[in-house]
Amino acid sequence: MDNRDEIRDFLATRRAKITPQQAGLAPGTRRRVPGLRREEVAVLAGVSTDWYTRLEKGHISGVSEEVLNAVARALQLDAAERAHLFDLARAASARPRSRRPVQKVRTGLQRMLDAMSDAPAIIRNGRMDIVAANLLGRAMYWPVFQSRRTGPPNIARFQFLDPAGRDFFPQWDTAADTIVALLRTEAGRDPYNKDLTDLVGELCTRSDDFRGRWAQHDVRLHHTGTKTFHHPAVGELILDYESMDLHADPGLNLTVYTAAPGTPAHDALRLLASWAATQENGVRSPQDDRSPR
Repeated sequence: MDNRDEIRDFLATRRAKITPQQAGLAPGTRRRVPGLRREEVAVLAGVSTDWYTRLEKGHISGVSEEVLNAVARALQLDAAERAHLFDLARAASARPRSRRPVQKVRTGLQRMLDAMSDAPAIIRNGRMDIVAANLLGRAMYWPVFQSRRTGPPNIARFQFLDPAGRDFFPQWDTAADTIVALLRTEAGRDPYNKDLTDLVGELCTRSDDFRGRWAQHDVRLHHTGTKTFHHPAVGELILDYESMDLHADPGLNLTVYTAAPGTPAHDALRLLASWAATQENGVRSPQDDRSPR
């Protein structure tokens, strides 16, 4: 996953999404490219065409925040895209160093999860491995745990390579877009992570759905929203979620799912808790050893 190629493709795909009308420019005639031309982006950013062309070819190391902000405004980047551009710039300026995905969490974090007895909660790393969960979290993601062969359960691999993924995520296209955007965001933060690049390579090779989405270079921030699941034991679950990065544990993210009292989803969570209590051998921790299936 070459950082220079990533910069080039990201800027080119963002430029292709902005029409001259959206940028306040005259549409002109005989346009050979979708979206804006490089020289139009340069004018909007207040830099020379040669300079912007060099930037889009991946020469971003040492570029000032002021100039990056100007390019972000010219391309009308959203918050996630702007953060990704800055991540790419930092990675280009730093010595290549991989941040290994975390496979285990601190005891204190696991105690915190276990104290959340009424809400499913998981901790994942940037490559979408579930590295910790409470009882309800393991129960809710039970199909993902059942899908794994070795190592921690991986949401992305389940989503794209396991046929059960389309049943578990009934809004499959939306969920797939989110997963790929989160992996692309992580790749910008940590472009030299071999475990991440190996996962991306596997998914690109084995899934046309993943490969097409990966080529779009979309990124996103994942903080709050509503997600729909179809659990094989309790049926439909429409849950609100809150997601936050754990700054004391770089690379880890906590996601907690809730449902308003009196809603069908709240009743389904209570049913899920009862089901989980009967699955002592089937709902296991990510740290539990399991032989390949």
